[in-house]
Amino acid sequence: MRKLMMTRDVGALVVTEGNEPIGIITERDVLRKCCRDASCEGVKLRQIMSKPLIVVDASTPIGVAVENMLERRIRRLLVTERGKVIGIVTQKDLMRGTLDAFEAMRSTFSLL
Repeated sequence: MRKLMMTRDVGALVVTEGNEPIGIITERDVLRKCCRDASCEGVKLRQIMSKPLIVVDASTPIGVAVENMLERRIRRLLVTERGKVIGIVTQKDLMRGTLDAFEAMRSTFSLL
């Protein structure tokens, strides 16, 4: 799992059983729960994954997603569309989206 995360340059992996997502493994999970030793050999994904999964629909407003993350103290949300996971939104993504919206609003008002 560490190698896959490093190779793909991702901070999280969705854990599935069959085709159903059942948990998420983040860099933090790996560091906290797995790497106290020098090796993660023998550690099962099920042992260190975060669950239950917290998901939002793709049509969820950014503000609602931010509130959800703050209330639950999480850094990533799975995004679904018609019940299927289509992506992960991170704190960084939401900050970037909020900043872009603010910049667009500021540009609009400076034109007036």
